[in-house]
Amino acid sequence: MFKKILIANRGEIACRVIRTARDMGIKTVAVYSDADDGAMHMRMADEAVHIGPAAAAESYLIIEKIIKACKETGAEAVHPGYGFLSENQAFADALAKEKIAFIGPGKKAIASMGDKIESKKLAHEAGVNTVPGHMDLIDDADHAVKISTDIGYPVMIKASAGGGGKGMRVAWNDEEAREGFQSAKNEAISSFGDDRIFIEKFVVDPRHIEIQVLADKHGNCIYLGERECSIQRRHQKVIEEAPSPFLDEELRKAMGEQAVALAKEVDYHSAGTVEFIVGADRNFYFLEMNTRLQVEHPVTELITGIDLVEQMIRVANDEKLTIGQDDVTLTGWAVESRLYAEDPYRGFLPSIGRLSRYSAPEGENMRVDTGVTEGSEITMFYDPMIAKLCTYGPDRATAIERMSQALDAYEVQGIAHNINFLNAVCNHPRFKEGRLTTGFIAEEYPEGFTGVEADEATYNNMVAMATLVHLRQTTREIMGMVESAGSDWVVSEGLDRHTEISVADRDAGLDVTIGGKSLTVYSEWLPGDRRIEAEINGETVVALVEITRGAVRVTHGGAVVDLAVRRPRLAELAKLMPVKVAPDMSKYLLCPMPGMIVSVNVQEGDEVKAGHPLAVVEAMKMENILRAEQDGVVAAVKAGAGDTLAVDDIILEFE
Repeated sequence: MFKKILIANRGEIACRVIRTARDMGIKTVAVYSDADDGAMHMRMADEAVHIGPAAAAESYLIIEKIIKACKETGAEAVHPGYGFLSENQAFADALAKEKIAFIGPGKKAIASMGDKIESKKLAHEAGVNTVPGHMDLIDDADHAVKISTDIGYPVMIKASAGGGGKGMRVAWNDEEAREGFQSAKNEAISSFGDDRIFIEKFVVDPRHIEIQVLADKHGNCIYLGERECSIQRRHQKVIEEAPSPFLDEELRKAMGEQAVALAKEVDYHSAGTVEFIVGADRNFYFLEMNTRLQVEHPVTELITGIDLVEQMIRVANDEKLTIGQDDVTLTGWAVESRLYAEDPYRGFLPSIGRLSRYSAPEGENMRVDTGVTEGSEITMFYDPMIAKLCTYGPDRATAIERMSQALDAYEVQGIAHNINFLNAVCNHPRFKEGRLTTGFIAEEYPEGFTGVEADEATYNNMVAMATLVHLRQTTREIMGMVESAGSDWVVSEGLDRHTEISVADRDAGLDVTIGGKSLTVYSEWLPGDRRIEAEINGETVVALVEITRGAVRVTHGGAVVDLAVRRPRLAELAKLMPVKVAPDMSKYLLCPMPGMIVSVNVQEGDEVKAGHPLAVVEAMKMENILRAEQDGVVAAVKAGAGDTLAVDDIILEFE
């Protein structure tokens, strides 16, 4: 067995590989850029080597620097994680030349499956159903439009070397095909150093279901069930689960056997994933094969009990699989939520900054894969993932319920994040029913995410918790003087919603009466605690609470409410307070996220129409086109290509 391996990656996946290597008694080497100096992965490893500036193109993507780090530390093998160099044939070849083991598949598999164009050709030749499309390279935007028209809209424009949602666009007409081609090409060269583009038919209302395969160098190959990855936004997976609520054993077997056949065709060894589009008619089509470990691999590990990273290391060490197909059993259900540094209330725009508060939930049937701690910096240079939260249960409903409770308890401050959105999806009736497609988010949140309105029972629970928090906070502030039991209160949300309640003291809790219904609330919450765990009428309810501007902000189930707990007379007077009006910023185009200006598409004096592209901003390896919200004339251009801007910096001013 290897004595020392290097992880050519960063963040949560580097930490995850280090944990398994440590359990196997293998020493580890981390690499880090300027931006990651002091990061969790470099502190967890036995050794750490600095490899360059913050930009991935100058550090994590430089093959020579990784190999130099291996030589300096004596690392015998390299685990690439996912992204970066994980599917780069030149990297695997360079390691082989230096007699350093690559913990991944062989040259043939990487060459044929790592390239989406070649993989589709091979799959088609092998008799695997493939989505109609143009597998040859696209010359330019005009060529993209012609091909798209021939295939028939809608089409998917994809980077050949792409992955993780980068370099992918859906086009519904000629204009979108033209724009999508250029943006996909730009993102591809920025993220992968490869700007080759292909186009295929976009299957409307598909499910995205993938098969995990595992193979050794001795001809053994098995499949470990499937993962449902249909909950996506901009082709980036958000919530995954295993198994899929759509598959039965017959369909699972058909897809698994096809995945294994494809893997054997390319002499695959290591862990890999064959992705399929599955229609409502239960027909499935080959999408691509990822010749690496997937982000969502933990859900497969939870239902099979198989450590995929350990298996990858053993296969790279020329060991035979000790698991046969008949040994694979799928037990229970697992769900994974990806926590991203993004603001769902502002169109999911990326967020950067320091994690001033970070506390992940802990408990049985729960797993958190992360590469950050409190105080860590989320930068604009890398993927915005904060962590992966997984929950397990004997069935799907239990796994989802545990996920919602875990999200309720997850504390992240200092940056915007998508926890409330994830919780909203988990509690959505359609999600709970398993009626999933890759269009779920676009269909259920067509205007974007604006928050969740809690149902009556949930809202009353939030009122009860806010009341307990307010009274205990007040008790501290007035040095032990407690309000009289049985007193009346009004809990106000803004100026429009007022809930009359009565309160009676109870040991370690309160009796709160709302509309004739009594809620008995017990909690050990103390002033200063950010998380409250309460027992309300015998049921455990978890929420985050924060004292803010005379109110208690309660976050639960994806809903966020600011509740002011007041005496009736004070509540009446509060209604008379003036409301501060926000300044009118409609004459400005503001930068919606921290990022770099790629281009400004207008000049002073230009007339623009609603929907006209004004500028392109790049953040966290993704390009974002900013469009005019209404007709107007450009009065001044305040920023240009190459400028790095903060949130709400002015790009354009209109007359």
